[in-house]
Amino acid sequence: MEYMSVKEAAKKWGISERYVQRCCTETRIEGAVKFGCSWAIPLDAEKPARMRQNTAKQNIVKQNATKQNNAKQNNAKQYNTKQNDVSQKTVIQNEGKLYTAMPLLNTSWPPGKAVDCISGMEDTDARNIALAEYYYFSGQSAKASDIAEEYLPHKDLALRLSACWLYAYANLALDRIPRARQAMMQVRATIEAIDENTPAVYRIYTICIATGACVLLHLPVPEDFPSLRECISQLPTGFRLFVLYLQAHQAYLDGRYGVCIGIAETALALEESLYPIPAIYLHLVSTMGHINLKQSEQAKEHLLEAWKIAQPDDLIEAFGEHHGLLGGMLETVLRKDYPDDFKRIIDITYSFSAGWRKVHNPDTGHHVADVLTTMEFTVAMLAARGWTNQEISDHLGIRISTVKWYISLILDKLYIEKREQLSQYMLR
Repeated sequence: MEYMSVKEAAKKWGISERYVQRCCTETRIEGAVKFGCSWAIPLDAEKPARMRQNTAKQNIVKQNATKQNNAKQNNAKQYNTKQNDVSQKTVIQNEGKLYTAMPLLNTSWPPGKAVDCISGMEDTDARNIALAEYYYFSGQSAKASDIAEEYLPHKDLALRLSACWLYAYANLALDRIPRARQAMMQVRATIEAIDENTPAVYRIYTICIATGACVLLHLPVPEDFPSLRECISQLPTGFRLFVLYLQAHQAYLDGRYGVCIGIAETALALEESLYPIPAIYLHLVSTMGHINLKQSEQAKEHLLEAWKIAQPDDLIEAFGEHHGLLGGMLETVLRKDYPDDFKRIIDITYSFSAGWRKVHNPDTGHHVADVLTTMEFTVAMLAARGWTNQEISDHLGIRISTVKWYISLILDKLYIEKREQLSQYMLR
C-alpha cells in the first residue's frame, strides 16, 4: 500500500495540515498509521468530510475513541498491508513451531556459499525470509521488500519481525519512507502485544529488533525498552553477535571509541565459526572506532577482513550503510582495486543515506550529504573531527594541496568561512 504524509494529504485535499492531523487523531481517515508525532496516510484515502457539531456525529467520534481504548486494553494494534487489514490482538506462533528471526543472519557458512546455504533450508518460510535477507544485504532492496511484504501479516512472530526489519530498511533505500515507518511502528506495536504466553526468545527478538532500529537510525532508545544486556545470553549465536555489534555501535555514537572496539573485537575473537553477516558488521564498526582514534592501519585491517567475507557473496549493503562513518577507508582500500564494486557501494550510500535522513531528521531542510560528494563528505568529516591536513593527506593517499582544495570547496558549498564551523554540520 502506498502512503503520503500529512503535508501531502493537506495539499491534495485542499485543507489545512492541522485539520488532517485532527482527522487522523479522531480516526476519520481510514488506514492512517501513526509514527511518533507523524501520520502515514493511504494514498487512496478519501478526503474527510467536514463535521458539524451535532450530537449524532459527536457520538461517532466518541464511539471511535472508545474502540481505540478497548483496543489498547487488549494490546491490539492494527496495521495495513497491500492485501488486508490485519489485527495484532495476540502473538500467535505457527502451530507450536518456533522460528529463528533473521535465519540467514543466524547461519554460519563459508564465504561464497550463501545461495547454497539458503537453498538447503528445509522450511519454506525460513528459506523465503533468508532469501529476502540475502537480497537486502547484497544491495537488492526492491527484491527484499517484495518478499518481506508478504510476511508482514504472518502469524508467526519471528517471521513477522524479520519481515518488518527487512521491509523497513529496504524501503529506506527505495525512498518509500511511509512504508519504512509503517514497518517500524509495527515492531513497536508488537512489543505492546507480547504477554506472558509469548515464548521468551520471541520476546527477546522483539526487543533486540526494536532497539536495533533506534541505534542504527541514531534515534534515542525509548526508556521503557529493556537493556540488550539482559537479553543477549538467551539469543542464538548469530543474533547474539549482531546484538554485540549494536552495542559497539551505540558506544561509538556515545564517543566511547575504545569501548566500541573492545566489544567488537572481543565478539570476533570468541566467534567459534564464521557467521558472515554479523562478522561483516562487527569488522565495520571496529573500523569506525579505530578511525576515530586515528589508528589507520588497524582500521584498514578490519575493513579488509570485512571485504574478504563479503565480496564472495556480494554482501555489499553494509559498506554503503556505513560509508559516512568509515572515514575514507572505502576510498583508500577498495576504490582502486574494486572500482565496479566501489561504484555500487557509493550508489547504495546515496540511496540509503537519503532515506535514513528523512527518518532521522525529517524537518531539516539542508542536508550536507546532498550537497557534498562522497569524497568531500569524507574530508569534511575527518576535518570536523580534528584531523590535520597532513593526517588527512596520509590517510587518504592524496596530496596536501588536494586536501586544501577539498576544504576550500567544502566551505564554499556549505556557505561557511572557517574550518572550525564544520563540526556544526558534520557531527550532529
